[in-house]
Amino acid sequence: MKRKLTGFLPKKSDIHLNPVLAESPASRYFSFSLLYFAQGVPEGLTFYAIPAFLAMNDVSPLIIGSYLAMITLPWSLKLILAPLMDRYTIKSMGRKRPWVLFGQIGLVISFLTLSTLQDPVENIGILMAMGLMISFFGCFQDVATDGMAVDIIPIKEQARANGLMWGSKLIGISISLAVGTYMINRFGFTVGVLAPAVFTSILILVPLFFLERRGERRLPWTRGQASIESLQLQPENMFQIIRDTYSVASRNSSIVLIVVMALTGFVTAYVDAIIPIFTIQELGWTNAEYSNLYSSANMTGGLLGMLVGGALVDFFGKKKMFIIYATIWLLTLSGLLFYQAAWFSSAVISFIVFAAASFYIFTTIAGFTVCMSHCWKRVSATQFTLYMTISNLGRSGGSASAGYAKEYLNWYSTFSIVLFALILAIILIGLIRIARQLKAIDRLEENKLEKAKPLLPMYDI
Repeated sequence: MKRKLTGFLPKKSDIHLNPVLAESPASRYFSFSLLYFAQGVPEGLTFYAIPAFLAMNDVSPLIIGSYLAMITLPWSLKLILAPLMDRYTIKSMGRKRPWVLFGQIGLVISFLTLSTLQDPVENIGILMAMGLMISFFGCFQDVATDGMAVDIIPIKEQARANGLMWGSKLIGISISLAVGTYMINRFGFTVGVLAPAVFTSILILVPLFFLERRGERRLPWTRGQASIESLQLQPENMFQIIRDTYSVASRNSSIVLIVVMALTGFVTAYVDAIIPIFTIQELGWTNAEYSNLYSSANMTGGLLGMLVGGALVDFFGKKKMFIIYATIWLLTLSGLLFYQAAWFSSAVISFIVFAAASFYIFTTIAGFTVCMSHCWKRVSATQFTLYMTISNLGRSGGSASAGYAKEYLNWYSTFSIVLFALILAIILIGLIRIARQLKAIDRLEENKLEKAKPLLPMYDI
């Protein structure tokens, strides 16, 4: 019983902040939570607040859709940016921290530039270009933060860290959306855009204050040197990154995980597409009723994910909780299929939608933790981004399939598709072998070190 009670409580070493991330659990939890919050800030403004502002000013749906397509474009480049970050860096500042700083500084400059746009409604082309720039630097910050998390966070802390990080990101999106919308409506577009710029400027202090490993430089012109671990892990060329990524991602467990991520991505987008149609068109809800419920569910799921979602994965095991979360997600969605008599009960449907949205977040936390555990630190950014890219491809398939399903099928068959996909995903999760994957990574690392050349001088950058 004592073990169960203490499993969720922080140790003394977990609450002591240390500027060296590799040496302090508290620093890792604190810094990565803030960095993921920083990821949510630009998304809340550009993907939600600005489209709502444009719609309020009678901008056509076609133009708003074009704006969203433009700012989404840089995120399709993640699989190209990730190998660049794995290959090139200032090693004396850490393997990924220089890229995090680059992304954060670029975001601040982008927001300040956007704030100079006096009339965005009459200058949609310029708005699109500036939104593209924000997404470009946001993509850098996103990929670099993910890679640094895989590099620095130990296996035993990944679940708890993922809960804190993804909860923080959802809160960042929600706060940015709420504050940005209020500031735009109350004080105008310029002031509304400066608000996230202030947030982002303050959050630059996080990668400035924390170092990846002891002895590294804080800035290029300060004193410090590359750590032995950074020198050992740094790939020599792009071909090596591709070869190493293939070596670790082609393992059986990794291939199964890739299929699982595609399926969960499919389910996520499919549900996001059909639930608004079902509640608004079939049940007669207003869009405000649905939006308020879904926003509340996301905020609640994010907070619960921070408090217990990751901790439960950490305590009971990644794979076990991945299966449990996905099963509960399946059961809540099953309510839409098997309780048709209660479809027109707002209380019942609200509970199902709320629970489904919340457990999607829990499932995401567990899934991303499993992805991290499958990554080889040498190609952490590239491999983790590969899993995310596959998930996004699944989302694309889910969005497209939802439209066709509703066009040609009744609601019973439409819901059955998502349940079948989730059942298949849960079966495949059972085939994932985390311990076997970790042993394979250890063997790959041992072989790499045996063949490695003598270390470069410690002052090499």
